[in-house]
Amino acid sequence: MLPSPFYCDTSALLRLYVRDAGSEEFNAITAGRTDVFVSRLALTEVVSALARRRRQGSLGDEAVQRIRRTIMRSVEDGIYQHVDLTIDVHRRAEHLLVSLIEIPLRAADALHLALAMSARRRHSHRSTGA
Repeated sequence: MLPSPFYCDTSALLRLYVRDAGSEEFNAITAGRTDVFVSRLALTEVVSALARRRRQGSLGDEAVQRIRRTIMRSVEDGIYQHVDLTIDVHRRAEHLLVSLIEIPLRAADALHLALAMSARRRHSHRSTGA
């Protein structure tokens, strides 16, 4: 069982919609969960990854558009909860970048980690009624 809440970064979110090694198992693990969080950053990066796959010829235009619409509809329908980039998320990401000296984080990776931390805080506040 994955920890709660579960934040889907770009690669995790893409794995839910584009088959690759391990995607069936990952889909089974996340199926039915109501605590899956995504961010607008992940959504934009997923669309970028889909466009790249279209340019490389591994996905057709129709598949790209269908996957994009399905993901966006899932967010709009509340299947995923979302956490947004805020000033606090940016500051937390910047703190991670300068404090985790041995881990070569890139900006987007640090933002995803900070977003996951925000999702956890948001989820724990809802769980405790705080």
